[in-house]
Amino acid sequence: MSPEPTDAPTPGRVRPRRLRSTEAMRRLVREVDVHPRQLVLPVFVREGLTEPRPIDSMPGVVQHTLDSLRGAVAQAAAARLGGVMVFAVPEVRDATGTQATEPDGILNRALAVAAAEAGDALVVQADLCLDEFTDHGHCGVLTPDGRVDNDATLVRYADMALAQAAAGAHLVGLSGMMDGQVAAVRDALDAAGYDEVAVLAYAAKYASAFYGPFRDAVESQLEGDRRTYQMDPANRREAAREVAIDIAEGADVVMVKPAMAYLDVLADVAASSSVPVAAYAVSGEYAMIESAAAAGWIERERAIRESVLSIRRAGADHVLTYHATELAGWLAEEYR
Repeated sequence: MSPEPTDAPTPGRVRPRRLRSTEAMRRLVREVDVHPRQLVLPVFVREGLTEPRPIDSMPGVVQHTLDSLRGAVAQAAAARLGGVMVFAVPEVRDATGTQATEPDGILNRALAVAAAEAGDALVVQADLCLDEFTDHGHCGVLTPDGRVDNDATLVRYADMALAQAAAGAHLVGLSGMMDGQVAAVRDALDAAGYDEVAVLAYAAKYASAFYGPFRDAVESQLEGDRRTYQMDPANRREAAREVAIDIAEGADVVMVKPAMAYLDVLADVAASSSVPVAAYAVSGEYAMIESAAAAGWIERERAIRESVLSIRRAGADHVLTYHATELAGWLAEEYR
C-alpha cells in the first residue's frame, strides 16, 4: 500500500539554519565585526563657552570647552577608538574664514589640546573646511556675484592645512569638495616638511538633507545650499570619478558621506579603492536613532550596533560616528 501523499517537504541535506542555532555558532561564522579601533568620534569645540553646551537636535552630544574636550579625548583613548575628528565654532566669522588659519583660532587651539591629550593613542583628525568660519556659511571664498571661487578657496585650504599640522593634527580631513583640493593641500604640507601628516579626502560627499543637526552644532550661517560643489544624491557613477581623482592627487584615505543612505556608493568605493575607505554616520542618522529610541519605537543599542555594522559590511574600513565611545564600551564588554 502506497503512503499517503503529504505537502511537507522532505528534509534536505542543506540547512543554512544550522549555522544560526546558537550564539556561539553565529559568532563563529560571522562575516563582519566592528572593533573600537575602526571608530572615530567627531567632537565640537565652541569658542567662548565656560561649560559644555548641549546640542538640542543631537541628544547626548555637546559643544565642548577646551577643558571638556580634553576629557572627551581621554575617554576616546581609554575606549581604544581609532581617532577623533575635531570641528570648531568661532565667535567671530568673516568672508574668508580668517579664524581658520589663526594659530590661536579655536580650531587650532583645540587640535593642540587634543594632540597633547591623545599622544600616540589616537589619530587626531582636523576638519579642513571654511564653512564654520565664514559669515556666509559656504565652504569656500565667494566671488563678487556670490559663487564659490574654487581656486581662491584652494589657497585658503593650503593655509589651513599648514596651521592644522603646526597645531599637531595627524590627519587633515578635506570636506569642502573643491576640485584639486587634495593636490593643493598635499603639495603645501610636503613643501613645509609635514610629509607625515595624512590627508583624508571627503571624496564622495553628497548634498544631503541628513546634515541638518550638524548645522545646529556648528551654528551654520549658510543661506541657500551647497549643490554646486557637493554631489547630487542621484549620482552613483560620479563617485568613482571623484575617488579616482583624489587618490591620484595623493589622498591617503577617501570617504563617503553620508553613510547609511549611500551604502551602494560605499560598496562601490570599497571594491575599487586602493587606499582605506572611511564613511561618516552623519548627524541626521544619529538624530533619527536617538529620537526613535527616546519614543520607544526602536531598541536603541541594537539599532546603533546594526547601523554601524551595516556601514562596515558595505566596506568601510573605519566609521565616523557620534556613538563611537559608547559603542566601543559595549564592544569591550563583548570581547572581554
